[in-house]
Amino acid sequence: MPRKMKTTAAADKAAQPQFSTELLEQLIPGPVTPAELEGIFLQFKKSVLERALGAEMSHHLGYALGQAKPEGAPANHRNDRSPKTVLTDVGALRIDVPRDREGTFEP
Repeated sequence: MPRKMKTTAAADKAAQPQFSTELLEQLIPGPVTPAELEGIFLQFKKSVLERALGAEMSHHLGYALGQAKPEGAPANHRNDRSPKTVLTDVGALRIDVPRDREGTFEP
C-alpha cells in the first residue's frame, strides 16, 4: 500500500496568501469583539465573491469594467447588478451579482 506523503508546515504556509501588516491594520485596526470580527470576515467574503463575479463578467464580455468595448465585440454589455442571497458556512450573505444586457451571464 502506498504511503501518504506528509506535508510540511513550510509547504502549507507557502500555498496560502500572505497579507502585509499594513493591510491587516486596515482590516482590523485594534481590539475587536468576536461579533465585530465575524462582521469583518463576512464583509471579506462578500468582497471576494463580488470581485470574482466581476472578473467572470469581464471574461464573459471580453473586456474589463471601465474599459472601452473592443472593436468587433458583441453588442452585449453590463447592465447593473442584482442582489442575491448566498448560503455560507456561517449563514446567509447578501451579494450583488452583475448582470448583462442579453441575460447570458451565468455565474
